[in-house]
Amino acid sequence: MFAKIYRPARNAMQSGRGKTKRWVLEFSPEMAKRADPLMGWTSSSDMRGQIKLDFDSQDDAVAYAKRQGIPFQVVEPQEPKRYSKSYSANFSADRKQPWSH
Repeated sequence: MFAKIYRPARNAMQSGRGKTKRWVLEFSPEMAKRADPLMGWTSSSDMRGQIKLDFDSQDDAVAYAKRQGIPFQVVEPQEPKRYSKSYSANFSADRKQPWSH
C-alpha cells in the first residue's frame, strides 16, 4: 500500500488550467490487472486502485498520509513553459523574416 502525492497536469486537449490547483493522493496498484477470459475486460481485485483523494495543499495530503500510516512519495509538479508568442505575431510587420506563401 504505497501512495503517490502529486498535483495533476492540465489537460493537453484544452488550454484551461482547471483541476490543477489541488493535490491528489493516489494508491499504486498492489497487483497487476488481468484480462477476463470471457469478455476480455481488464480487472483487478485491488480496491485501493480506485481511490483518489483530493487535498487543498501538499501539506494537507502529507499530513493525512502520516496520520493514517501510509507510506508515500511526493512528486513535485513541473511548471509549463510560458510562450509569449501569439497567433497574431505571425503576421506582425516587424517580423525577422517576411511573411509570404
